[in-house]
Amino acid sequence: MDKWKTLIIALGMLQLMDCQDMKKKDMPMPTYDVQISHPWNNYLITPVEDKIITLEGVPAGLPYGSSSGTWGDSGKGFTEQSGTPIGADIVYFSRYEDTFYHLKADFPKDKVKELVERAYANNESDSSDEPLKEFINIKKEPDYNEKYNKAGMSYYKFGTLVFGFAPKGMVVVWFKFGYVSVQLGEFQAEIVKDDTKYADKLFSKISQTREEIKKNMFISDASPQEWKNYQKRYSWAPYITSGNKEFRLFKTQSEYYNGEREIMLRPWGIKPPVKERSVPKEITFFWETGKGQSYEGRAFFKWQNVNELFEKAGKDFKLNIKLSPDNGSMEIMINDQKVPVDSTRIYPSDLRFKESF
Repeated sequence: MDKWKTLIIALGMLQLMDCQDMKKKDMPMPTYDVQISHPWNNYLITPVEDKIITLEGVPAGLPYGSSSGTWGDSGKGFTEQSGTPIGADIVYFSRYEDTFYHLKADFPKDKVKELVERAYANNESDSSDEPLKEFINIKKEPDYNEKYNKAGMSYYKFGTLVFGFAPKGMVVVWFKFGYVSVQLGEFQAEIVKDDTKYADKLFSKISQTREEIKKNMFISDASPQEWKNYQKRYSWAPYITSGNKEFRLFKTQSEYYNGEREIMLRPWGIKPPVKERSVPKEITFFWETGKGQSYEGRAFFKWQNVNELFEKAGKDFKLNIKLSPDNGSMEIMINDQKVPVDSTRIYPSDLRFKESF
């Protein structure tokens, strides 16, 4: 009898292991590049010790060297890392503050799990005629690559983990899916009071002394307030229309001041859902009004001007971009108030879409 019980238990364990193996096959461990960004080149930071904590216990870390690029995009790739990122343990030196910081952050696990199971649409699919969605769940659609990406990339899964380092220990983390960038959260690093061991470790590897860096790079009034302000979100949507009856909108891509990026395609991009978004920095869109009449439009915004209007606009409002019937100009309004813009541009476009004339 004991032998039968042992056999039944063993068979049960084998079945459990098989199920676990199937789950691993259905949802492989994520792999991704890691970037370290900053707001401006004079806000340079250099990691001294770094560890990305993963759900699977797989070791992962930051790229070698210092921060670069712009807020939310370092512009530099790195050797792929593996494992679901659920936290970070980083000691870094803020050169312009002459200060060592320690970031010990736990990422929101539920949000991380939700994001790594997504793939966001960046382009139309040449492999499928099914209507696109903003994103799909790749755990529920494990064959999405074969279905949508066979003839070219349409849906992008999580591929880049970005850290942004602002003054006074402010750190923001984004998940990127091709062009699309979603903010995971904002975290606070603490000042390392006794930094002797980290200073010895860092300055033994670089050519400049701490005194030289402080003399050349120190910014006495460095503040995170600008990037704190960029965290403000409002419930709104960009609506692009035209006085031309033949108008067809195909693609809209928005870059926000908080470092996030969004792409909207047909069909949902025609009347995009109202949801919480930051203040737009730049909105680019593509449309046609007939055969040989293909255009690309761009609108550039200043944060302070737009933020003031957003604060007064109420809830669930639209940023209306209306194109002239001749495709020569655009008018941008919130409710019935004109939105001041930094500049607008309209160019001929040679991009073709599935519903092009």
